[in-house]
Amino acid sequence: MAASCSFRSVVRAPPPPRGLAGARRAVRCCSSAAPTGASTSKLVLEVKERLEREHPGLPTGRSGRDDDEMILWFLKDRKFAVDEAVSKLAKAIKWRQDFRVSELSEESVKGLYQTGKAYVHHSFDINGRPVLVVVAAKHFPSKQDPLENEKLCAFLVEKALRNLPMGTDNILGIFDLRGFGVENGDLQFLKFLIDVFYYYYPKRLGEVLFVDAPFVFQPMWQLVKPLLKQYASLVRFCDAETVRKEYFTEETVPPDFRR
Repeated sequence: MAASCSFRSVVRAPPPPRGLAGARRAVRCCSSAAPTGASTSKLVLEVKERLEREHPGLPTGRSGRDDDEMILWFLKDRKFAVDEAVSKLAKAIKWRQDFRVSELSEESVKGLYQTGKAYVHHSFDINGRPVLVVVAAKHFPSKQDPLENEKLCAFLVEKALRNLPMGTDNILGIFDLRGFGVENGDLQFLKFLIDVFYYYYPKRLGEVLFVDAPFVFQPMWQLVKPLLKQYASLVRFCDAETVRKEYFTEETVPPDFRR
């Protein structure tokens, strides 16, 4: 941001190159560095005031329009562009309100939770990240309520994020694709997942493992990959042995991946 460039550095800097390209380079020079300290606090306050003025109906409190920590996270996600942060935050908070995320509990999702199709692992990976495991062979879109699946997803993401240790910002997602068949494919739910981690929990997914993906999974991946855009780089195809050896110790490996 321009505010992060000191007056002294502006005075002593040589004049920028002439022409449009030079002007663009000069703008990038001042805007590439993230604001710090007082500048950051001012941006958080600006977003908060904008949300109050433009979206007064949004809730306040934890994960609401006056949550400084949440505002700062979305500012970082949008590279401290206030307009973009306000827009994305308003959408995320409205979704949380409509979806009643704060009311989700293990009891409210127990029907699907008890199937074992997805869970937050009780141990962190070797990088200290909470772990969300999805067992794809237990997902049956033709038999399970789509809304209930979405609620289970939101509940588990919230649970994983509540377990974030100090200094850790994101989680590890593991999709166990062993036994995956055509009946388990659900493009609509995958699109929901993409929205969840792009719009509502940006940059909270640090890495995604697709474990032992069968050939039948490939057509779905080809449909989903373009939707992920730059987030496709977070995906790693691997086998169960890699999960055991590279992400966990013998004591912390999820039960589905023990020998």
